[in-house]
Amino acid sequence: MRTLTRATALEERRHLPLSTAEVAVRAGEDGAAAERFYGYAAKFNSRTSIGNPLRWGFYEEVAPGTFTKTISEGDARMLIDHNTYYVVSRVSAGSLALAQDAYGLPVDSALDPALSYVQDLKANLRNGNITGMSFGFQVVKDVWSLIDVETTDGQTVQAELRTIQEVKLFEVSAVTFPAYTDTEASLRAVATALAHRGDLAAIEQRAQYRPELLDMLTTDDREPGESTRESTTEDTADEAPEPADATRDERAARDLRMRALAARFSLPRK
Repeated sequence: MRTLTRATALEERRHLPLSTAEVAVRAGEDGAAAERFYGYAAKFNSRTSIGNPLRWGFYEEVAPGTFTKTISEGDARMLIDHNTYYVVSRVSAGSLALAQDAYGLPVDSALDPALSYVQDLKANLRNGNITGMSFGFQVVKDVWSLIDVETTDGQTVQAELRTIQEVKLFEVSAVTFPAYTDTEASLRAVATALAHRGDLAAIEQRAQYRPELLDMLTTDDREPGESTRESTTEDTADEAPEPADATRDERAARDLRMRALAARFSLPRK
């Protein structure tokens, strides 16, 4: 079990649906017979919600240039479903090309027919079983800001926007499931972002709605690049009780955990 500190950078993952990722398998250029995989692992300036942005989550965008340094210095792999057993290609092997364009992070990968799971990947793409692309990364630099959001009842409220500006890229993946189809996966994504941010007030505000975020912030047993699969249970995140529903004992326990987090992150408690 690994204890988090303010400086700890955990791996995060973000997903693009198949249509947005523009995935295609086609013959190589210059008349090459071997097929290649093309698609986008990330799109710039595309706002998405992480968790419930109006209560315990936030909105997020990836800024242009986010991958500049990591592409020049890194050695990313292309995987299937983030599983390190299913390595399709690798930058240092010359079988994976990553770049940035005006839209995002395009992926150009060789498809070795000698690998049985590559044949499976192509079949799953043809049959519509692969639903998109994802990338695994650690945030190096991000900024948080407040934005106005119009609710379904016509009210204007404020929510937080996280703009990712620089990352360390570990891998890109063709994925079977959307990234946040269950509450736990959404909570994990929010907790990881908050751990990197290290802002106790932001943690405390969200913990009023989701106290379990505190447990996710204190410990984590996953190393960057480690293969995991997200659960696919239906999301019931919005069924959480309101903060006022917490009992006195729950509030006291939460306050103790917040004090422990304040000490762990070396942050002042307001």
